[in-house]
Amino acid sequence: MSEIRKTALVTGASRGLGFAMAEALAPEYHIIAVGRTTGALEDLDDRIQAKGGAATLAPMDITNKDAMGTLCRGIHDRWGHLDLWLHTAIHAAPLTPAIFVEGKDWDKSLAVNANATALLISYVAPLLGEAGQALFFDDPRAGEKFFGSYGATKAAQMALVQSWVAESERTGPKVQILTPNPMSTALRARFFPGEDRSALASPVDEAERLLAAL
Repeated sequence: MSEIRKTALVTGASRGLGFAMAEALAPEYHIIAVGRTTGALEDLDDRIQAKGGAATLAPMDITNKDAMGTLCRGIHDRWGHLDLWLHTAIHAAPLTPAIFVEGKDWDKSLAVNANATALLISYVAPLLGEAGQALFFDDPRAGEKFFGSYGATKAAQMALVQSWVAESERTGPKVQILTPNPMSTALRARFFPGEDRSALASPVDEAERLLAAL
């Protein structure tokens, strides 16, 4: 009889820290990998299988309420619960002065960074129960010049999570906010295109560091 693994939901698993975290958790966890890029999720699956692990791929948009509801119901029906949720999905709107923020960039930032987080917390919390664990990742850019859309909506996300941290302290699940070191990701390259990337941490090394700190 095959060993029953713990379950980990990774939202934003198709690239960057989410990809690295999902790979690092295998094979101890069965990975439920959510992302919008099917090819990248398939690459992740190959890496997980090479480590002797297993994954369920969910190429979905986290802003789609019906899709997220179906996913969480499927997790409940198959496994009954989740042991771990890592939320790394984020939208990085173009840097621009506040007076030039475009409505479509603001709306998408709000939809992905804040609204989807609120929706997922309400859907995933029952699956985590009292014993599960949820991890979120801060990037404190609020108030910095040109980071209006990203900084404001990321700050809104963190404020909501901080409330959940306080509310669940005695009852569970265990909710934590971690702050990664600057990493050589595509997201950071969009913000700092001329930066010396040799000085940045790799997502793989950062994933290992953060998981070891737990």
